[in-house]
Parts: sequence; C-alpha cells; structure tokens
Amino acid sequence: MVTTIVLPVLTGLALFLFGMKLMETALHHWAGFRLQQWLERFTRTPVRGLATGTMLTAALQSSTAITVIAIGLVNAGVLTFPRTLGIILGTNIGTCLTTELIGLSIGGIGVPMLLASGGIWLASWIAGPLSPPEDGHGLAQSGSVPITPRPAWLRSVRYASLAAAGFALVLLGIEIMQTIGPALQSRGLFTWFVHQAQTSLLWGVIAGAAITALVHSSAAVIAMAMGLATIQGIPVELGVAITIGANIGTCATALIAGISGSRAGRYVAWSHIILNIGGAVLFYPLIHQLVSVSALLADGASEQIARAQTIFNVVSSLLALPICYLRLWTRIELRG
Repeated sequence: MVTTIVLPVLTGLALFLFGMKLMETALHHWAGFRLQQWLERFTRTPVRGLATGTMLTAALQSSTAITVIAIGLVNAGVLTFPRTLGIILGTNIGTCLTTELIGLSIGGIGVPMLLASGGIWLASWIAGPLSPPEDGHGLAQSGSVPITPRPAWLRSVRYASLAAAGFALVLLGIEIMQTIGPALQSRGLFTWFVHQAQTSLLWGVIAGAAITALVHSSAAVIAMAMGLATIQGIPVELGVAITIGANIGTCATALIAGISGSRAGRYVAWSHIILNIGGAVLFYPLIHQLVSVSALLADGASEQIARAQTIFNVVSSLLALPICYLRLWTRIELRG
C-alpha cells in the first residue's frame, strides 16, 4: 500500500503543489506592483471588480492569492469592503482556467514542456541578470554601482518560462497520482467509500472540503478527482461532488487571512465563505443535472468535471452579482 498508493499520491501532490506555487510566484513577480494598481483602479463597480478578479486570478492561477491580496488592501484601508465583493466573485470564475487546462488531458506534454521552459530560463540567465532596483538616478540602490539596463522582454521571458515550468510540474504531478488507480480499486476501504458516496453524494462534498482545507489547494483536489474519474476509479457524479466540496474547503485560507485583520477584512473573508457555501447548497441537489449538462459540453470524464466546475462557479457568481449592488454593504462597513 505504501509503494502503490501512499508514495505516488504524496509525490504527485508535492509536485502539483510545488508547480502551482512556482507558477503563482513567477506570475506574481512578473505583475509586481501592478496588482495593487489594477485592483485600486478597476474595482469601482461590482461588475468591474468581477472582471478584474477573473482576469487576475486566471493570470496568476490562484484565487487564494487574489483573495488574500484583497483582504490585505482592505485591512490597509486602500480598498473598501463593498469594492471587494466583485473581486471575490471574479476569483471563483478565474480559477476555472486551471481545471479547464487540466481537463484537456495534456499530461503527456509535461516532460517536454519542463525541459523547454527550463532551457529558456537558463538562456535568459546566460543573456545576463535582470537590472537591480534603481534609485531614480540610474544607480543601484547602493548608490555607487552604475547599472546596465536589460530589455524589458528579458524579465517577461524569464518569469514566463518559470510559470510554464510550474505548469509542467502540475501536469507531471497529475500523471503520477493517476497511477494509483488499480491499487485503489483493489482496496476494500476505497470501494466502501465509493459505494457510500453513490448512496449519498454528501460524502464526496465533505471529503472535497476537508482535503482542500488541509492542502490549501482546491485545484489539487479537483485534479485528483479528475484523474480518478479518467481511470474510472470514481463516477463522474462523485467527482463533481468532490469539486463542489473543494470550493468550500478553499475558504479556509481566506478565513485564516481575515482573522487577524480589521473588521472590514473579516467581512471580505466571510463574503467569500458565504458565496462558496451558498453555491454548494444551491447546486448539491442538482448534481445529476449538472453532470448531464456538462456531458453535452465534454467528451471525457476529466473534461466533464472541468465543465461542471466552470458552470458551477460562473452561475454562482452571476447569481450573486446583483446582491453586490445593495447599499446594505456600505452601511454594514460604516457601522463597523
């Protein structure tokens, strides 16, 4: 069991999480200070906030990162609580890009992508180091060493190659985790869980929420569910239930970020929690219908779960969008 299940899962999960963090960090460094500027400028209405949250989350491949940044800006008094509501809705839509890419079943390109991106990254270093921060007079921060400016595209190429390497590791992690299928199917405990979940899909929702809260990555949990569904280890309905649960579990990080902040920061965290739990309550009775609709838009089980995830997040966010325009939120913040 250790060599056939535990070790592949831990290895694949470690590669997946490391790849996600590498991708997020590379894109975050590329965006840099622009993140705060974009959030301040393009969140004046809930619709603009939704669009901004969607694009930034899709670009950074991390809804948690954008949510935590939004909480930090509210704690710092840069943004108001009502202006973050659209951002929260947008993060849930933007995060669907990860599962959609995974759903394409392109795991076979993981190794070539890793080698190619690694080569480009090394070539960018051979071309020369990036310019150090300037003090406004063309000198390094030490004030004594003139710097030789490097082309702006070199920075973009370097961080883009790191992001591609991160995504390649994500694909490799999924490939490794998928190898546990035969071993899982031979275990009585796993068979029992699948049987119980077929009786009540609430088991899948709870499992998805709990595991996501532990690993702090809904994408990793959804990817595991998609991988198991691909090898027919679990039915698609159970994969969708786990996906819905993962959206609840991802709230744990936002809750932790909001606990030590201001009252407005806690409001942001709780709005994220309420949105995801509300969406789960709305869609849980409709899982079979959601699976049927997603089947019309996809061929394989993995793609089907990815489409279900997209439908779930887009519909939940659009239904909640009109509520963001209520003046109630401004009054609540003023009372706080």
